[in-house]
Amino acid sequence: MKIELSKKEFRLLLDLVYVGNWILNSPRGDMRFKDYDKLESKLFAYCLKAGMHSLLEIHDKEVLPSRSYIEGGIHDAIMEYEGTVFYEILAEELARRDMNFEPIGPDNFDELASRIDEYIEEFENNGIDNISIDK
Repeated sequence: MKIELSKKEFRLLLDLVYVGNWILNSPRGDMRFKDYDKLESKLFAYCLKAGMHSLLEIHDKEVLPSRSYIEGGIHDAIMEYEGTVFYEILAEELARRDMNFEPIGPDNFDELASRIDEYIEEFENNGIDNISIDK
């Protein structure tokens, strides 16, 4: 298979591959999906041919995204995603808790959505400052 990309498209593809691999593998510790790591290495190796040398490093004969690539803002995008997902999941879990974890259907979907929206608004205004845990 042959895919032709401009340098800009290739750079965007590297970001997508890196972010995807991060999401799939970062929580897995030693049980990483090796196929994704190998594909990431293979694609970053093409940086040599594309004249994008600063985006890769070689450690123990393995091609990896360079420190400058990693510190160049890609993790800011990942952190923004993680923050959004955190608040959305928390809002839904709290809303479901408030509804005693009833099964959601046409009868109570609007109530769930309204409660989620209230929590999202709270988090947008105050983050987690007003969350407390009673023992």
